[in-house]
Amino acid sequence: MKTPFSKKQYVAANSVLIFLVSMLLGYNIYQEIYHPEKSDLFLCAVLVAITAATVRKYGLKTEEEKQKNI
Repeated sequence: MKTPFSKKQYVAANSVLIFLVSMLLGYNIYQEIYHPEKSDLFLCAVLVAITAATVRKYGLKTEEEKQKNI
């Protein structure tokens, strides 16, 4: 059984979202260490929570699902 097209879009969007939020989190942790006055760590924590919620809702493709589709 094939994965619906919309599910594939969510997987791609989640991957991009995780990448961007990871970059922002790393940058803000760096800023917190070296330049605390420029850090937006609270905003970044909110982004991490939103990302976690969307990944739980729409999920990522696991190895098990990849094997089923082959």
